[in-house]
Parts: sequence; C-alpha cells; structure tokens
Amino acid sequence: MGLSAELKEAFKEFDKDKDGFISCKDLGECMRTMGYMPTEMELIELSQQICECSTENIPLTSRSTSSSPLGGGRVDFEDFVELMGPKMLAETADMIGVKELRDAFKEFDSNGDGQISLAELREAMKKLMGEQLNHREIDEILRDVDLNGDGLVDFEEFVRMMSR
Repeated sequence: MGLSAELKEAFKEFDKDKDGFISCKDLGECMRTMGYMPTEMELIELSQQICECSTENIPLTSRSTSSSPLGGGRVDFEDFVELMGPKMLAETADMIGVKELRDAFKEFDSNGDGQISLAELREAMKKLMGEQLNHREIDEILRDVDLNGDGLVDFEEFVRMMSR
C-alpha cells in the first residue's frame, strides 16, 4: 500500500461521522494504529498546531461563535497528510538511510537537475528491471508519486516512492 493510500485508509477509519474531519483526540489513536508512538507532549503540540492552522485558514465570517476554533480543533485530510507525511518520510529516510536515498536519486536524475522526468524514470526502470515497462505503467508510477502534479519527481516524492 502506498503512502497516500495508507494515510487515506487511516483517515477514513477515524472519520467516525464521515464528515471529512477527525478530532484532535482521535489523532493520537490514529497515529498509533499507523505505528507511531507519539508522546502526550507531541500530541499537545500537534493539537495546538491544528488549532492555530484552523483559525488562520478560516474566514472570520464562517468561524463558529464558540471560543473553540473549528469545533475543538479538527483535522481534514489535507492537514492530516501535512502532519503525517513528514513523519512517515523521516521514518523511511531513517530506515533506508538518507545518503543511500540521495545516491539512488542521483542515479535516476541523469541530467542532475534535481528532478526526475518521465524519460529519466523510464530509463532508470529499464536499468533496474532489465525490461522495458510500457508507457502506461510508467505514467501510472509517475502519477502515483507526483504529489504536486508538475510531471516530475522531486527528492521528497522519490523518498515516498522508495518507501512503498
């Protein structure tokens, strides 16, 4: 299961009323089911981040009149990915080793511009697998890992790809 699929699955499981949000108090439990063991302090910091973000991003006219921002600090899927993505990337980088990841990235990035193009991905896959993947398979890989939709794979997206 890929990173975003794993995050989506976990998010859906804890979005109990299916309104597109999970509460701060469910966030810790959700993280634990994904293999993270956040301390109480980390959870407090995360919920403060969520509350700060939610008050900054909501127009004044649509804020609730209660003193608690966004119904006591709830997280939508985008916020959840923002919170969990770096944790998962850091864990992957620690397990594999950042130097090894950088070296592997350089192998894929044949022109050294810091991004892997579709052609570079195709060439690297051919070298790695010893066979030509068809265009559809390469496009699918790129679509799956190209989170910002620019048609290229940057280092962060590469780390995500390698963590699958």
